[in-house]
Amino acid sequence: MEKYISLAHGDGGEMSHRLIKDVFIEAFGDGNAALFDAASITMPTHRIAVSTDSFVIKPIFFPGGSIGKLAVAGTVNDLAVSGAKPAFLTCGFVIEEGFLISDLKKIVSDMANEARKTGVTIIAGDTKVVERGSADGVYINTTGIGIYENNLGCSLEFEKGDAIIVSGTIGDHGIAILAARGELGITVPISSDCASLNTMLMEVLRSTEGVRIMRDPTRGGLATSLVEIAEDFHVTMKINEIDLPVKEEVHGMCDLLGFDPLYLANEGKAIMIVANKDKEKVIDILRGFREGRDAVVIGSITGKGKGQLLIETPLGSKRLLTRLSGTMFPRIC
Repeated sequence: MEKYISLAHGDGGEMSHRLIKDVFIEAFGDGNAALFDAASITMPTHRIAVSTDSFVIKPIFFPGGSIGKLAVAGTVNDLAVSGAKPAFLTCGFVIEEGFLISDLKKIVSDMANEARKTGVTIIAGDTKVVERGSADGVYINTTGIGIYENNLGCSLEFEKGDAIIVSGTIGDHGIAILAARGELGITVPISSDCASLNTMLMEVLRSTEGVRIMRDPTRGGLATSLVEIAEDFHVTMKINEIDLPVKEEVHGMCDLLGFDPLYLANEGKAIMIVANKDKEKVIDILRGFREGRDAVVIGSITGKGKGQLLIETPLGSKRLLTRLSGTMFPRIC
């Protein structure tokens, strides 16, 4: 097989056929799917959730993952925080001419491994090749289909006193990606938190009816996700700065570079707003999983109507938090 991606790999001919057969079907299986222009699947008689996302991260390999692992985990998590059990994925690749096929195989293998871990089946895909210099190596688009289990889901009904929970330390992914680029000459011993959370989140939903909403704080970070919830549902929230789970390495890089961990990207964390009476139960469930061992309550709903997010400092003062304005650095997911 050829060593590099060429434009002929995107022409639909023999080289396209070999690429699909030797890279994608080899990893994802089910060669029969290649016989048709659409996958045929049998769905149970339940509501389904559909989510799509595109991944353009740089570098494509980083401590804790790759663009392939991220593409699966990111879409799985979008379905899971919506209360659906992820079931199927499609994937589309835009590959730059000259890209190493060995690197493509690593990416596809990472996707296949993550899909197997999450119980998701990759059922369809597409490949396009663009001229050299038209892309940063490879871009991936994934679409996910999830199934809502009977009587499970988020209520979207908020009450004063509801607890705000984050499933672990924030900002790990953003700092790991920045350090992996090597542009600042700084080495930081930290890995991305890239992980699929569906098993953990489904366990929470099956164990309690007190979950109001869940979100995964990716681009824009924790603060932006909470602001969006506050504005969408017209509630006022207060989080406590002293309770925010941030690793020392992330704190150090933020102090050095002027970043705020509240706005750094995460790829393996979930925000949950739950009834106050259920917060300890939810924390116990989350801490029973590796991905949730650092779960903590960081604040609460203080009222309805204003749609604001406030943060209380260790000195007791409060300030208003807004959405991320501008871009801290590109290509983080």
